[in-house]
Amino acid sequence: MSDAPQSPSPDRQLGDLRVRIDDVDTRLLELLNERARLALEVGEVKKLTNAPVYRPEREAQVIARLRGLNAGPLGGDAIEAIQREVMSACRELERRMRVAFLGPVGTYSEQALIRHFGHGVEAVACSSVDEVFRLTEAKGADFGVVPVENSTEGAVTRPLDLMLQSPLRISGEVTLPIRHNLLTRTGKLEGVTRICAHPQALAQCQGWLDRNCPGIARVPVSSNAEGARLAAEDTATAGIAGDSAALTYGLTAVASAIQDDPQNRTRFVIIGWHECTPSGADQTSLILSVPDRAGAVHALIEPLARHGVSMKRFESRPARQGTWEYYFYLDLIGHEHDAQMAPALAELKRNAAFYKVVGSYPRASS
Repeated sequence: MSDAPQSPSPDRQLGDLRVRIDDVDTRLLELLNERARLALEVGEVKKLTNAPVYRPEREAQVIARLRGLNAGPLGGDAIEAIQREVMSACRELERRMRVAFLGPVGTYSEQALIRHFGHGVEAVACSSVDEVFRLTEAKGADFGVVPVENSTEGAVTRPLDLMLQSPLRISGEVTLPIRHNLLTRTGKLEGVTRICAHPQALAQCQGWLDRNCPGIARVPVSSNAEGARLAAEDTATAGIAGDSAALTYGLTAVASAIQDDPQNRTRFVIIGWHECTPSGADQTSLILSVPDRAGAVHALIEPLARHGVSMKRFESRPARQGTWEYYFYLDLIGHEHDAQMAPALAELKRNAAFYKVVGSYPRASS
């Protein structure tokens, strides 16, 4: 009787697999540096025409193409996250951009910035959304990141009001899952007399706080990271913030995922001076107002349906002029220069009392 062939031992199998992984990593390194060299050549060509370092529409096309080619087992989101860091590192070889966000360090705005731009930028923390706009308008930052909408609480109003007057354009968007934690220095609630967080976060966690912290004062502050910073300085203070802020300020969670809606998400937009060309999967944001007459709103938006333009969002904000007048904020599917969109926008402009395109830009993939 012949002996049956022996299977390699688990240690031998692991050793062989690790050799193969090392070989793949070596090839990846070579390819990454080849891509970096090509990016440097692109940078030299851009200098001839003073073209921008960052083209969000081009990066969106690169990511969409890779998502379409991806056969797994890595998911599309993982492929996008990896590719954004690759592009970020290559872009940094041309120039390290400055990007403003609502600080301090540890905010969801900072997380949105990293998700969109990667780590190859200089992140500039600002004390308010107004400062993000001012710094970007003055070209002290190449771009800014601001929240505009939450799936639970709706519009984040201050950025919308600032967009009305600002010359900046939207050049991208990021949708971020929001997971709120109640944080303290000790990881306990004993001795806590106040909970500090951004007003939106307090509202998003209102039900949980009513049930679990009914006697503790809720104090609105400029950002969740600011609430975390205050909690790090005072054992009588708790903050509501994400994991990043907990790590940054050395806090421990009393409770995790305390948002009332488990699917809670916030949409951020990228603001700057760049005007995007069509990427193939775009969105256009407008601000409009209508003449004061019956049926004016219907008449204003009717051309969208007639030209086959889909409306993703329609929201009103008071004009703040002491009268009962409103501005309407619209998000439309498509680029302002698309064949269907352009004639519809031309009609909207003729019929509107006020008309402003805030930006045509690539839609977020998730």
